[in-house]
Amino acid sequence: MTPTIPWNTAALIVCAAMTASCAGSPPISTVAPARLTLPEAAKRPCALATLPPDPTAGDLDAAYAQRGAQIVACDGARRLAVETLLAERAMQDAQHGLKRPPD
Repeated sequence: MTPTIPWNTAALIVCAAMTASCAGSPPISTVAPARLTLPEAAKRPCALATLPPDPTAGDLDAAYAQRGAQIVACDGARRLAVETLLAERAMQDAQHGLKRPPD
């Protein structure tokens, strides 16, 4: 009778366990995730009007109105960036078959 070497038996068990665990894993995706191009308006920094060194009441009124318009434009650019990000995530979720609850 030949003596059994315990390392051979252990190696076979480990090899079988590793193969079985890999077989149950989902395949690794080689497809790049979906990406959208961020609109240029969303990348630009927001500009805000400032007062001149010696402001008058007219300068204050003009800067106030101009700043209000700039804040509205900046908020629109931020909203555009957020909508682009959410659309990109939805595309990636659809690509991977995931369902995300609506925000």
